[in-house]
Amino acid sequence: MLRLPLHFSSGPIFALIFWIAFVSWILPELIAWRAKRSPDLAQARDMGSLNLIAVLWWAAIAMDFSLSFLLPQAALSWKPLPLFCVGIGAMLLGIALRWYSARLLGKYFTFDVAIQGGQPLIELGPYRYVRHPSYSGALLSLLGFGSALGNWAGLIASLSCMSLAYAYRIPVEEAALTSALGDVYSQYTKRTWRLVPFVF
Repeated sequence: MLRLPLHFSSGPIFALIFWIAFVSWILPELIAWRAKRSPDLAQARDMGSLNLIAVLWWAAIAMDFSLSFLLPQAALSWKPLPLFCVGIGAMLLGIALRWYSARLLGKYFTFDVAIQGGQPLIELGPYRYVRHPSYSGALLSLLGFGSALGNWAGLIASLSCMSLAYAYRIPVEEAALTSALGDVYSQYTKRTWRLVPFVF
C-alpha cells in the first residue's frame, strides 16, 4: 500500500508547516544566489564547485521527493509525527545556522570561492569550532527535509549528493584561503573541524 509522506496525508496543518519550512529554506538561497555572486575573476578559484553544488542540491531535493513516493517501502519505521517534527526543527535550525554564519562573514560571504583584498580570518560564533558552518547548516536543513519526508532511501540519496558536492568544494575553498591568508589559515585548520565539532 502506498504510504504518503505525513504532510501529504495527515491534514492541511502538516502540509502548511512543511511548505512554510520548505519555502523558508529555498527562497533565501535563490535570492542570495543572485546577490552574492562574485565577479568573473573568482571563477579561476572556484574550479566549477559552485555549479556542482547547484546541480547536486537540486538533484538532492528532487530525489528525496521522488523516492518518498516511488519507494514507500523505504518509509522510516519510527513514529511519523515525532520524526516529522524533528525534521522540521532540524530544517529551521539549519537555516538559522547557515544565515547566521553568512552574516558573520558579512561582505566576505559569496557563493563562489572568492578571496577579497584585506579579507581577515573570521573566528566568531561557530567559526571558532568549524571552518564551514554555513555548509553544516545546509546539510542540517537537508537532513531535516529528508526526515520530514520520512523516507530513508530519499534521505540517503539526498545527503550523498550534497556530501559529494562539499567533498569537492571544501578542499578547493581551503586551498584558496590558505593561499591568500597563509600560515594564519593553516594554523586555524589545525584547531578547528570542517563541519561538525569534535567529529569531522
